[in-house]
Amino acid sequence: MLNELLHILYLILGTILVCAFGILFGLLTKGIDRKLAAHMQWRIGPPIIQPFRDVKKLFCKENIVPTNAVAWLYNAAPLICLAATVSILLYIPLGSIPPILRGYGDVILVLYLLTIPSLALVAGGFASGSPFASVGAQREMVLMMSYELPLATTVIALGWKISTLYPHEKAFSLVTFARHPVWNIMGPFGIIGTVILLIVMLLVTTGEITKVPFDIAEAETEIAEGLLVEYSGRNLGLFYLADAVKTVVMSSLIVTLFFPYNLSPYLSSCLSLPGIVWNAIDFLFFLVKIEIVVFFAMTFIRVSVARFKVDQVVKFYWGHLTLAALIALIFIAIDILLR
Repeated sequence: MLNELLHILYLILGTILVCAFGILFGLLTKGIDRKLAAHMQWRIGPPIIQPFRDVKKLFCKENIVPTNAVAWLYNAAPLICLAATVSILLYIPLGSIPPILRGYGDVILVLYLLTIPSLALVAGGFASGSPFASVGAQREMVLMMSYELPLATTVIALGWKISTLYPHEKAFSLVTFARHPVWNIMGPFGIIGTVILLIVMLLVTTGEITKVPFDIAEAETEIAEGLLVEYSGRNLGLFYLADAVKTVVMSSLIVTLFFPYNLSPYLSSCLSLPGIVWNAIDFLFFLVKIEIVVFFAMTFIRVSVARFKVDQVVKFYWGHLTLAALIALIFIAIDILLR
């Protein structure tokens, strides 16, 4: 009985800490992204702490519900979006720190959870009663359906390889991915396929967090913020927090799938430090890897490329990226057959 109570307490405290980490580090990441993007465009840009100020301002403002809105759904959508996004972090290892909900799910569950924030955005857009938001909701659905296939193909390809080498382990568990880095188990053909899948995943991440050139659902110059045009105050602040956390979630997922390496296994032989210190070092290294992924998946791309049209987004994901992911799957299949 005592062990069960301690386990429940561990889950509660762990969830609170992971939630705080996702929100605070997500806002910090948004600030770093905006600062880097500004310097790349020869601008000074806002201070790194500007996202924290934005959230504070939004939560201090009046929360307005449009007259024609479906009030309960309009107000529930931001909460669902944030809660679903934060819950994904509970399944992702943070450096050498195991996930809070290890053993309760895998990367397939994460893929399902990733659709909930998008669906919440769509529901909120339709519930607002605005024609601009309705157009944005339709675009969000198109975007969501476009990147799902290459994302699923990436996960299946990597999980298939792990399942052939470690049949007695959970092939699609994120803990298994972290324990067996894909670069260590691939042959020459598999390495080629993995590089392709990494590029696919980086571009899918840009679409998942709806940044330029895939921000067709918000497109300020076309549909006046689209999905979020009627949102204000606390509700808009919750969507802002969900976007920040989702940036951390997608970057953490890439790090876990492709770069789950920690410093402690390589440095512990020459440095004698307590385990908690090594956990802290690995965690900080994990944060550095997240920032690097964010730079290539979000900052660099949105500075370099203009917004796509809706048909261009569909063609890019269903055509180019899906084809690339299938080619990578073939390379990994050849690697499996040869070994």
